[in-house]
Amino acid sequence: MTFYRSVLMAGVGAAALAIPAVSYAGEIAGHVSDASETAGLRAAQVRLVELDRVVAAGRDGSYRFADVPAGTYTLEARYVGAETVRKQVEVQATGAASVDFTLTGVRGNEILVIGQRANLASALSRKREADGVSDVLSRDAVGQFPDQNVAESLRRVPGVNVLNDQGEGRFVSVRGLDPELNATSVNGVRLPAPEAEVRSVALDVISSDIIESIEIKKSLTPDMDADTIGASIEVNTTSAFDRKKDYFAAKIEGSYNELADALTPKGSFDFAARLGDNVGVSGGISYYRRKFETDNIEADDWSNEGTGNYARTLEYRDYDVERERISANLGLDFRVGDSTTLYARGMFSQFDDQEYRRRLTFDLGDFEDGKLPTITGSTASFSSETERVQVERDIKDRFERQQIRSFTLGGETDTGEWKAKYSASWSKASERENGSIDPANFRRRFEEGDDLNVTFDYSKMRNPTYAVSGAGVGAFYDPSGYELNEIEYTKLSDSTDEEYAVKFDLGREFAFDNGTLTIQAGGKGRWREKRYNREVEFWENDSLTLADVLGKSTYRLADIDPVPGYRNATKAFLDNKGDFELNEYDSVYDSAISDYRADEDVMAGYLLGRWENSKLMVIGGVRYERTDMKLWGNSVLEDGPVITPVRFDRTYDDWLPSLNVRYSPTDNLVLRAAGYRSLVRPKLSKLAPRFEINEDDEAVFGNPNLKPYKAWNFDLSAEYYFASNGALTGAFFYKDIKNFIVDTAVDGPGTFAGIDFEEAEIPINGDSARVWGLELSYSQAFTMLPSPLDGLLLQANYTYTDARGKVANDGDINDLRRIALPSTSKHTANITLGYEKGPISVRLAGTYRDKYLDELGGVAQEDRFVDDHFQLDLSAKYKVTNNIQLFYEWVNINNAKYVAYNKFGGRQNLLQFEEYNWTMKFGAKVNF
Repeated sequence: MTFYRSVLMAGVGAAALAIPAVSYAGEIAGHVSDASETAGLRAAQVRLVELDRVVAAGRDGSYRFADVPAGTYTLEARYVGAETVRKQVEVQATGAASVDFTLTGVRGNEILVIGQRANLASALSRKREADGVSDVLSRDAVGQFPDQNVAESLRRVPGVNVLNDQGEGRFVSVRGLDPELNATSVNGVRLPAPEAEVRSVALDVISSDIIESIEIKKSLTPDMDADTIGASIEVNTTSAFDRKKDYFAAKIEGSYNELADALTPKGSFDFAARLGDNVGVSGGISYYRRKFETDNIEADDWSNEGTGNYARTLEYRDYDVERERISANLGLDFRVGDSTTLYARGMFSQFDDQEYRRRLTFDLGDFEDGKLPTITGSTASFSSETERVQVERDIKDRFERQQIRSFTLGGETDTGEWKAKYSASWSKASERENGSIDPANFRRRFEEGDDLNVTFDYSKMRNPTYAVSGAGVGAFYDPSGYELNEIEYTKLSDSTDEEYAVKFDLGREFAFDNGTLTIQAGGKGRWREKRYNREVEFWENDSLTLADVLGKSTYRLADIDPVPGYRNATKAFLDNKGDFELNEYDSVYDSAISDYRADEDVMAGYLLGRWENSKLMVIGGVRYERTDMKLWGNSVLEDGPVITPVRFDRTYDDWLPSLNVRYSPTDNLVLRAAGYRSLVRPKLSKLAPRFEINEDDEAVFGNPNLKPYKAWNFDLSAEYYFASNGALTGAFFYKDIKNFIVDTAVDGPGTFAGIDFEEAEIPINGDSARVWGLELSYSQAFTMLPSPLDGLLLQANYTYTDARGKVANDGDINDLRRIALPSTSKHTANITLGYEKGPISVRLAGTYRDKYLDELGGVAQEDRFVDDHFQLDLSAKYKVTNNIQLFYEWVNINNAKYVAYNKFGGRQNLLQFEEYNWTMKFGAKVNF
């Protein structure tokens, strides 16, 4: 840290010494826009040649140079994919000179704000002018892909891996790190997490239709929140001042999933309009209802007793899902004089998930007293005459609603010398489920005398099949023989996560003959409260059988009938609740162990120095963050149960230095180096003092003493921008992470939090983890080729990540084994081939990620891995008129599947298989 202080103090000292020699005078201000004057060109570089001073145009295309001595100067405007423009300007001793630029594409007639080439130019320009290592997806770039939410849009970015749920992108992993190590914000407002058990935000909640851009910042500067090790993901919605002309657009489409054989609607409307020279309003609303089906097989509890591997539990799952998304945003922008802009922005997103899951489960017993299944080659046979065979048929009828809301008031004042930013914000996320059946379980036990034989064929690892034989086959298919075992009724599952924040930044710019120095300081306060309340009830009714609630499956991988109907078990329970008996003990016990509350307050301040000219930019400084926490939970002893409220308080602070350097030896080459220290606080659910222990002294603990992850991060990158529209980039990154958190099984006897145990599951801080990798990216619009090939575009990127840590082997914290960090794919790649000419625009995109470790087992052979994934998507658009565009999208063309496995017994064994097949969309977009 001494080095960083020296850099900062040297900068301050140089400024103090040089200020008296500087002569201040007028200023130069203006806008940079494309030739159509549709919108400002954000991140266009404007250079004051004689003084070697540079600025990047703001989101509305505006720029400003202050403290310019009187004289004649040359201004130069540059933008990727555009011809460089130079203008002369005369600056008087007082007052301001106004100089506007309109830029055209390299071929002289290209519009720079619409279409694939424009999106490429925008992304590369913003990447080139960024303070640190980053990537950007603009609004229209997102729209070029058939992505269903923000998470899926991000998988096109170098170093980004998306973790799917039911075939849709959900959580985002950057550079192979756990999604928990990312931070996500909308319009500068940190988003809390709807789910009770995580910090990370599932970005499938947010529609991609309402955003202006997504920035993935992979290195930090002192003015940024320090709680990220993967990346800071910043989602921005539209502003009325982004465009020079009013904009209104409506889109309507239909979505068809092949498995569900259903056509569902999607539509959006968005706008940006000036209500005067100094007032603007913008916003949008998006609606999407999607019906789809998933065919799933899951296996568990693998054993190799005898002569081969077999699973003691095998499940055939039939999912029928309907998801509905509503996203909306509204923004007001005000200009107050020439130096101040104020804004108010709000965002609302709601995600409803209705899931029906019918399941056929084989529970194949423990095979004691030397009794074993018959293993022949790839088959395993089980007989009720040897060991009990339990068959379960159940239904989950679950409706869940997630909401994210945010609102911010803020502004920016730029007088030329002084620059200030200020904001106050509120955000809240929630996940609520009440009245769900999860599940209603019907079972039948086949024992000696029932004569049921079940044979499983594992020759196809991804799709093990079963066959039944013997006199018990009739009973196996008879629904009246399956009695209700239990209904698990979620009376309430209520998770809320709420945060208030205020922020203020103040900077003073000093102008010199060869650049500018800015000294900036600021502070931020964040006050967060997360709660989870669960009320679950267990009900029994021995007279209810599967025959009373019968339905029919839509499953294709095997015959799982008879199964319950979608709503039949729910209706039978709610309409006849008096016929059911409540298991009070289990209901009280399971409800109490889940509840918790966490208050987390973070107070931060920073100081930085920034030097910039056309060749060199250096940002160095230090950030301080103080964390105060209050944690509540329950200690639940099974004998009783005995429920005791528990509270813990914690306080800690961190000093976090950082340095970012950008050097451009030529106009087309940008070199970067970054080093910074950051942290990620543990999951609030892991910190919560929730202690559970049963009558055998087997315990599950939360750990309020968990330390935050802390990391030193280093980046080196080189970016070469072609004279035409394109770039070749490469980056190296290294992260040294301390206090990595793992869930550990601990053999006793022992004591934790004053509670004695014989065996326990405890989240603990593990050993250090080291991550390094490479990112390579190539983008090119081939406008130099002869027609019609001049419409071709290519974007390709590849990331290699080596992320390793150590965890306890088989619960022994003194015996550590090396692992790849969870959610880490060693290889990720994207390639997109596009064509755009005249009214036609087509994109074919392929996305690949390598296998990754999903969950840790007690030993290596029990670890859960998710297999590699490659998916093809196609989008095509045709412009009928300047205002009407037809489009077609084909998602998951190659029917990419989800596969998880372990390596028990020296071979791959199925843990989960899912297939969803393809989805097609088609519709029209109208601008007016």
